[in-house]
Amino acid sequence: MRSLLLSRRDLDFLLHEWLDVGALTARERFAEHSRETFDAVLDLSEQVATEQFAPHNRTADLHEPEFDGERVHMIPEVGKALEAFAATGITAAGMDESVGGMQLPQTVAQACFLWFQAANVGTSAYPFLTIANANLLLAHGTPEQVETWVGPMVEGRYFGTMCLSEPQAGSSLADITTRAEPRDDGTYRLSGNKMWISGGDHDLSENIVHLVLAKVPGGPAGVKGISLFIVPKFLPGEDGADGQRNDVSLAGVNHKMGFRGTVNTLLNFGEGRHTPGGEAGAVGYLVGEEGRGLALMFHMMNEARVGVGGNAAALGYTGYLHALDYARTRTQGRPPTAKSGPPVPIIEHPDVARMLLAQKSYAEGAVALILYCARLLDDERTGATEDDRARAHLLLDTLTPIAKSWPSQWCLAANDLAIQVHGGYGYTREYAVEQFWRDNRLNMIHEGTHGIQGLDLLGRKVVLHDGAGLRLLLETVTRTVDAARAAGLDDHADALAAAVARTGEVTAALWAAGDPAVSLANSSIYLEAVGHVVVAWMWLEQLVAAAGREGDFYDGKRAAAGYFFRHELPRTGPQFALLESLDRTTLDVRPEWF
Repeated sequence: MRSLLLSRRDLDFLLHEWLDVGALTARERFAEHSRETFDAVLDLSEQVATEQFAPHNRTADLHEPEFDGERVHMIPEVGKALEAFAATGITAAGMDESVGGMQLPQTVAQACFLWFQAANVGTSAYPFLTIANANLLLAHGTPEQVETWVGPMVEGRYFGTMCLSEPQAGSSLADITTRAEPRDDGTYRLSGNKMWISGGDHDLSENIVHLVLAKVPGGPAGVKGISLFIVPKFLPGEDGADGQRNDVSLAGVNHKMGFRGTVNTLLNFGEGRHTPGGEAGAVGYLVGEEGRGLALMFHMMNEARVGVGGNAAALGYTGYLHALDYARTRTQGRPPTAKSGPPVPIIEHPDVARMLLAQKSYAEGAVALILYCARLLDDERTGATEDDRARAHLLLDTLTPIAKSWPSQWCLAANDLAIQVHGGYGYTREYAVEQFWRDNRLNMIHEGTHGIQGLDLLGRKVVLHDGAGLRLLLETVTRTVDAARAAGLDDHADALAAAVARTGEVTAALWAAGDPAVSLANSSIYLEAVGHVVVAWMWLEQLVAAAGREGDFYDGKRAAAGYFFRHELPRTGPQFALLESLDRTTLDVRPEWF
């Protein structure tokens, strides 16, 4: 029976026929692995996601976490699923063996986690955040911090969060007001409020490890005054046991339109409800140096941004498979040339085929992008030369805002089409596709809006180091264009080559204006246009990998790529023209005109 979560056949193609993860086993870090171990952990991921995560996806949506003023209550299936997840060891799939990890390539680890994101994005959010939290501490924490906090997270006994936003500041982190007062013993006492904290309070784990941005009094203004702190729900006790309750209190639970299985909270730090050591104030432990908090937090934020893209891709993919299954079995209507006869499956109607092809092109293109980014992370960590590692880092850094935002926009569009394929049934709760849409709508906000990602791409990434990131991206895409021509894919190669040229020309024109306000006024459109160029590149990469191969699977790849090149890539023409014109419509509008 085919899975309605993801296509294992597609993952095998992406991992083995395209990205060649087997070649990574020649590197020392992955030398103990093989195709067999990769496939085994993928099999395990699919099994646990299917048996433990997927069955309560709807139940968790209907019965979301509730706060009674003292504690959070949620359905028991969430905790059982997370226990099963912890037992797989996938929390530490990509981590070092020295901390209990599997040392899998990140490409494989990312593919494994996609199963859980597709099965139940709300429940998968708890390990999602915990893994990113642990990875930050592994990169920037002290050995003692790693031993105290990462070990229990790897074991599934502790979960982690990230605490950035505040009610008055939102995404403008320069304006946070949470304070961290230093103490003589090397700890800090934090006070302030944090908003939109996923997984911020629950009874699913022994402890919750909050990573909190705060300002030390007397530090510089703005982001240079931000530091990063570990603030646990329970302080460390003797012999590794949890000790006193820290001064972190749940002020309320937010009820969102989607991701309802993930408790989302407002947290108060240092309100005095708890008094560790007889004193109000949440005890925090500095990570790294004072004033470097935002730079360190970007380690977790960038990982989470690609992960959010994975959330969106997985939801778009499972929605597509549900729509495909429905279209194959639902009979309605007849072809225009048939005056009589029985109704046919709706998949035979061209407009339904159009909607399915669009979904396939978005979802499979997005998954390819997410796995490509994971492969870059493997190359950044284990590339043969310092130059190889630096190039992988630069390319991943450039692609990160696209990897976050493109799937969040276009896999939501895929979910919209999945509802449409179901017709009136798609809007009812009897079918899963309406929940997929609601869940996916949040990913356009998670880890920074399109506006933030557009500013990051056009305002930072493509001009950093005198444009080195953009040059590397365009050079890399051009190599794929050359490979496609060698494989006889001239039409698609020519179309992508033209789009690549326009990307370079328009970027230069935007910054030649000499006015950053004009250059950045339409950065979201720039993000969308360049995102479409990048995903067209992902499709051309897949076509090169499929060249000369026969069968329905490969024909389906060619059909989806053809759809993207004929229906989607041409969207970038008017977008690039608008950008090149230095349009001031949004810049010149005045609030009083609305």
